[in-house]
Amino acid sequence: MNASDIRRGNVIMFNGAPHRVLEFQHRTPGNLRAFVQAKLRNLKSGLATEARFSSTENIERVQLEQHMMQYLYKEGDTFHFMNTETYDQIGLDAEALGDNVYYLVDGIQIEMEMYEGRPIGIEPPGVIELTVVETQPEMKGATASGSPKPAKLETGLMITVPAFVKEGERVRIDTSTGQYLERVR
Repeated sequence: MNASDIRRGNVIMFNGAPHRVLEFQHRTPGNLRAFVQAKLRNLKSGLATEARFSSTENIERVQLEQHMMQYLYKEGDTFHFMNTETYDQIGLDAEALGDNVYYLVDGIQIEMEMYEGRPIGIEPPGVIELTVVETQPEMKGATASGSPKPAKLETGLMITVPAFVKEGERVRIDTSTGQYLERVR
C-alpha cells in the first residue's frame, strides 16, 4: 500500500519488524513534496519510534491472524483468554493490552491478533456496556444538555457522563474513543 493510505491501528513492516501505527499525519509543506509522519510501536520489542515516509512510498502491510477469544480472568498483571475453537488458554500482560484492559469484563468475546503464532494485542467489540460504580449524585432538573460529570466504571475506566446518570446504572461506551454513548434502559 502507499504511505498515504496508512491509518491508525494498521500493522506495517518497518526496518524488518512489524510495527503498529499509533498516530499519523499527512503533511504537504508549502511547495515541497507531501509526506506522512507516523508514530509506530515495534510489536516485538514494544519500543515506540517516529518515521517519515514519502506519500508515494510503498509500504508492506502485515497480515495478522485473528482468533476469537473469550476473556476469563485477571491474575496479578496477567489477563487470561481462551480460544473459543481450540480451548487453548493464553495470558497477556497489561502493557500489551494498553487501554483495552478497561473493556474486559468476564466472559466477553474479543478478537486476538497474532503474529507468527504470538499474541500481540486484542480488538474489543465496538460498543460495550459497563456499570457506573462511582459518580456524583444526580442533580434535580438535570437534562441531557447539562454539564457533564466524571464517572468511574466497573473496570476502572474514568469517563464523563451527563448529569442525570446515577451510580449502579449501565452505560454504553464506544471502545474506539472511550467515550459515553448512551444510558442502557
